[in-house]
Amino acid sequence: MAHIRIREASQFLGVSDDTVRRWVESGALESEKDASGRTVVDGLSLARLARENAVLPADPSEIGRSARNRFVGIVTDIVMDTVMAQVEIQAGPHRVVSLMSSEAVRELGLELGSVAIAIVKATNVIVETPGRAS
Repeated sequence: MAHIRIREASQFLGVSDDTVRRWVESGALESEKDASGRTVVDGLSLARLARENAVLPADPSEIGRSARNRFVGIVTDIVMDTVMAQVEIQAGPHRVVSLMSSEAVRELGLELGSVAIAIVKATNVIVETPGRAS
């Protein structure tokens, strides 16, 4: 089972170290001491807590889709020429960049500060684990 240090757990969840410590003290997160005597949280327990407490912004479109990877956010940058555009969306802690036609940007009415939904459906998703060579 993966064990994650308090500081890393707080960064993954976007909360303070103190919040993670309170969750450990209240029993919301399972923990133990590592070989150095530091408190570490159980990775599975952390994953469950993250999923149960996820605050997902509402999808304002109310349209059903098969794509499950939807990121509701704010348009933070648009770089556009006559044919193509690069649109950046900040969705919580996630920065999503899309390349699309300039025509699509105009048709969607995208502008800085507007709400947009990045929908990601890929046939290839790369997953990495830190510190593990194959």
